[in-house]
Amino acid sequence: MTADHTIMTKPSSLYTKVVYPGTFDPITNGHRDLVVRAVKLFDEVVIAVALGHHKKPMFSFEERVTLVETVFADLPQVSVVGFDGLLVDFMREQSATAVLRGLRAMSDFEYEFQLANMNRELDDNFEAVFLTPAPKYSFISSTMIREIGKLDGDVDKFVPVCVQKAFDTKRANHWK
Repeated sequence: MTADHTIMTKPSSLYTKVVYPGTFDPITNGHRDLVVRAVKLFDEVVIAVALGHHKKPMFSFEERVTLVETVFADLPQVSVVGFDGLLVDFMREQSATAVLRGLRAMSDFEYEFQLANMNRELDDNFEAVFLTPAPKYSFISSTMIREIGKLDGDVDKFVPVCVQKAFDTKRANHWK
């Protein structure tokens, strides 16, 4: 008996849609990297910008949605939707195939593993797909970017141009 090393290909009749949820406060080059790679794996990527009521975001909900839309305006297979509520409900509403999550470190894995299992308990059809960022983005987090920005540090190499400009506006308005 010989081993079958056939590479499986996606059936053309199966439309795949993945949801990439997050607060995106702010959207970073690491987020963009994951989405650009996800577009190669899925027919559609829905970026779900969470209201984030459990957090105190630097950028308003409307600002975050607008920034994410601007960052992905060049990718027609990417849509941006704001949401508030359970992720499993949002995925059902979107008829999504899976949720996309990024893993930078083992600590991310532990948290995401727990989250995926909890969501699977809420909905048996829940599936999670994990991607690791390109090495040059593996240390970037929105939390770190916010801290650098608040301390008037240079965030330019970590975020898209529109986010750089949004930080400049926040600084000019004394972080209002």
